[in-house]
Amino acid sequence: MILGSGQVALFGMLAGRMYQLQVLESSRYKMLADENRISMRLLPPPRGRILDRFGVPLATNKENYRVLLIAERTRDVKQTLDALGRLISIPDHEHRRILREIRKRRDFVPVTIQENLDWQKVSRIEVNAPDLPGVVIDVGQSRQYPLGSESAHLLGYVAPVSEKDKKGDRSGEPLLQLPGFRIGKSGIEKQQDLRLRGKAGNSQLEVNALGRVIRELSRQEGQPGDDVMLTVDLGIQNVAIEKLRDKKSAAAVVMDVNTGGIIALASVPGYDPNAFNTGLTRKQWRDITRDPLAPLTNKAVSGLYAPGSTFKMVVAMAALEHGVIKPEQKVFCRGHVELGNERFHCWKRHGHGWLDLNGALQQSCDPYFYEISKRVGIDKIAEMGRRFGLGRVTGIDLPNERGGLMPTPAWKKKRFGVAWQKGETLIAGIGQGFVLTTPLQLAVMTSRLASGKAVEPHLIQGVVSGGGMRPLEVPSVPDIKISAEVRLLIMNGMNAVSNTQRGTAYPARIKEPGFELAGKSGTSQVKRISKHERETRVLKNRERPWKNRDHALFVAFAPVEKPRYAIAVVVEHGGGGSTVAAPIARDIMHETLKRDPSGYRGRDGVADEKGKGHKA
Repeated sequence: MILGSGQVALFGMLAGRMYQLQVLESSRYKMLADENRISMRLLPPPRGRILDRFGVPLATNKENYRVLLIAERTRDVKQTLDALGRLISIPDHEHRRILREIRKRRDFVPVTIQENLDWQKVSRIEVNAPDLPGVVIDVGQSRQYPLGSESAHLLGYVAPVSEKDKKGDRSGEPLLQLPGFRIGKSGIEKQQDLRLRGKAGNSQLEVNALGRVIRELSRQEGQPGDDVMLTVDLGIQNVAIEKLRDKKSAAAVVMDVNTGGIIALASVPGYDPNAFNTGLTRKQWRDITRDPLAPLTNKAVSGLYAPGSTFKMVVAMAALEHGVIKPEQKVFCRGHVELGNERFHCWKRHGHGWLDLNGALQQSCDPYFYEISKRVGIDKIAEMGRRFGLGRVTGIDLPNERGGLMPTPAWKKKRFGVAWQKGETLIAGIGQGFVLTTPLQLAVMTSRLASGKAVEPHLIQGVVSGGGMRPLEVPSVPDIKISAEVRLLIMNGMNAVSNTQRGTAYPARIKEPGFELAGKSGTSQVKRISKHERETRVLKNRERPWKNRDHALFVAFAPVEKPRYAIAVVVEHGGGGSTVAAPIARDIMHETLKRDPSGYRGRDGVADEKGKGHKA
């Protein structure tokens, strides 16, 4: 009885335990078993495209043929690599990288040998497949930029996820853990990366105890990223790049004065973003990063330049608003002004004589602006500059934007620990000294002047998803806090610069009726001219070393009668703004007006056929 009772109790416990495992907890152990049997793998989604304002693709995807090696399927890895190396080029450092990865991974895990193979290489490998055990061809997707370097600074590029990217990701995005997955590293690609990235798909694979894949059980493709539509017009972008191409280093920005939409944003020199996708050699990377012209820098938003005479409009508006000068009041220019022991010169050696505000803007007289800047003071000038978008980042949809500088006595005291000097106000009054701006800021300044609205620049027009375009909401634009009368006086002065014979930019005017632009040239020094050089004129600007030549600048809006677009052009060490930058701005602006999608009509009432824009 004792033995029987023990047996009953023992079998009762065993039956109870079996009931608990097989009935009560069956779902839990089934899930654990499935986790051992089924492996879930992420599938990268197709990246969204980037389109211009008419739907023309600027960044797309293409098939990417890759050659992989599965070590367990080959008898001798080194022998297989040597045989493959006779068909496609495998550099020594890549050879070492492949062997290193094979040692780290299990034998059945594929290792990428080379990506972005052309069809000739693929066919060569496939034909010799019997002699290449373990070598397989895989098809994926890679990013393609049809415009190459012409769109590099605007669109940016994609590249594999780095360890820094993984550490900085707080969302826990599993896609970042996928080998070879690429994310935006600069430009629109970086700024809109989450929209473009899409949602991952998944594949359920049945595996054995070692983790080797037996078969695919199910597959759910990823959700493609949204297409991002820009405000940029590809045609105008191409024109801007073409006009800047022969300059060593330059930038141009075209902007809608009413909405703030960027129509073109160009910076030269550029780089080929496709090279970052296919992979740069060490020499290529070294050449790009060590290039003194900084091809990786988007000069339109990150280049800092003294604005020169393009800043004189801000000084004039500050003086008019505070009543320190009237538009008809004249100032005598004899070629220089004196302050203490210092002499501040005009660009015209013997002076302009008596000039009022309109004449001073028309002929860009420096002593006139020395005088009014001394009267109004640097604090009021800086306040007016900030009102027109200078001295701070604009907030455009691009990374690495720089804010420039609107100096004040308080800033100098904090920065250098010394007091502001009166002579520095005079220098700032002609856009030199500590004053620094970007080409984008100059375009914003000109847009606000032309429209009277505090427009902010933006590049994103809408998002295309689910078969339709969803416009992004643009906040209402408030009026800028300055009287229309003051604005009109300055705009008339800019009109005189471009459309009267004594204007500094008269040779670079648009002659077509109804398409006239109003502009302001600027020439900013990068090196102080000594008294000996000034008096003897030892070296003209074009005879100096390139690094010591003046920057050439030009800003403008058009049409004069009803402003629609603003432009800013900066040519590093280009020389005179009216002779170098103004013709470039004229040609870009003329094409912009002709391609205006609203069908802009000139005074003659005839619409240019190109003015209707184009469709994808």
